[in-house]
Amino acid sequence: MTTELPIPQTQYAESDGLSIAWQAFGSGAQDLVVLPGIVSSIDSDWQDPGKAQVFRCLAKAYRVIVFDKRGQGLSDSFAGVPTLEQRMDDVRAVMEAAGSGRAVVFAHSEGGAMAALFAATYPALVDRLVLFGSMARFARADDYPHRHTVEQILEAMTAWGTPEFVQRMVPSRANDTAYCEMLAHFGRQIASPSALRRVMLANCQIDVRAILPQIRRPTLIIQRRGDRLVYFGNGRYLADHIPNAMYIELPGRDHLWWEGEVGPIIDALVRFGGTDLVQAQTQAQATDRWLATVLFTDIVGSTELAVKLGDTRWRDLLREFHALGRRQLEPHRGREIDTAGDGLFAIFDGPARAIRCAAAIAREAKTLGIDVRAGLHTGEVEPSGDKVSGMAVHIGARVMALAGAGEVLVSSTTRDLVAGSGIEFDARGAHALKGVPGEWQIFRANVA
Repeated sequence: MTTELPIPQTQYAESDGLSIAWQAFGSGAQDLVVLPGIVSSIDSDWQDPGKAQVFRCLAKAYRVIVFDKRGQGLSDSFAGVPTLEQRMDDVRAVMEAAGSGRAVVFAHSEGGAMAALFAATYPALVDRLVLFGSMARFARADDYPHRHTVEQILEAMTAWGTPEFVQRMVPSRANDTAYCEMLAHFGRQIASPSALRRVMLANCQIDVRAILPQIRRPTLIIQRRGDRLVYFGNGRYLADHIPNAMYIELPGRDHLWWEGEVGPIIDALVRFGGTDLVQAQTQAQATDRWLATVLFTDIVGSTELAVKLGDTRWRDLLREFHALGRRQLEPHRGREIDTAGDGLFAIFDGPARAIRCAAAIAREAKTLGIDVRAGLHTGEVEPSGDKVSGMAVHIGARVMALAGAGEVLVSSTTRDLVAGSGIEFDARGAHALKGVPGEWQIFRANVA
């Protein structure tokens, strides 16, 4: 063990008006951004001798960037539960503040779903992706048996902040009373059981299975075979569904990556990050294709209304409607793609923002005396001149075609990515979308 590396200085990045605490340390030429699990406290990390030692080992190969999630540790407090896109915003803000234009992204446990979404949405920022003890879906489902049920997850949270919970996470240290008390104290400092229960309840809505095939970065999955909190089936599922992912299954039962036999994990991180992979094709795909939420809107009964108003008044109304849409795109970080006819086509880097934008457009359109319908889908797009194309575009348009006056309809993919947003949904059943294979579950978004 080396003790030469001093505890790094804490700095702050601004994200959505919040201060996000981060630290950078190490002498490596390549950046490693570490995304925490359910809780984080970068100050407390250095008080844990085991974690501090692991960080110092990684610092020989990387410039390591760590941060506290919003609402935790040294970062600003945050009301509610952050969405996946807000968590992604924080990562982008930290990378920008640290001067990191591209990094190996290493995520643990709960951070894995967000890291997967981040790599698909911002491939230009991700050199490689490493997931440890992570999952594609947070709670058990009939077609995903690898996780605990919602009830079991919430029941486990009642032991948060106690040595009993630590023993579940790190069974190799179960008989180390001092260690269990130390980690339990750390947990109590970060969050109360009721606060963690709220986070877990929101997390149980997370499901990123649909976007895994859109990850175009070299990916390594590391999983401990005996992990009692995240079963090994989760790691195998990720490896099976992320294109060309490498999979390492290690012995051990500890859920925390810096406990137990950590040597193989550090070795894998260093080798994978430093290997000269043959990735010319992957590189091209990463820069030319990315994950986005597409939004289509149009005016209900437009033909009849145009006839009633006449050409001049109809053109004026369309101009007002398009101006209204553009006013909503800006605060929701939408990018206008087209305004052909009476519709609006835009893309977003966050599904919750896209849904809220659609609802705002539909609401404000009523002040013009018109009804608007909207449809959204999250999927892979690619540039086509100054526009974008891809199957996601076709699906978004078909979803809109199912909507009635004032309705905002979304695909199940989009619905599954907005956990913590407070947006509620009503199921609208399975639908065949013209020209699109299979049946699609459609939901109506209800935005307060």
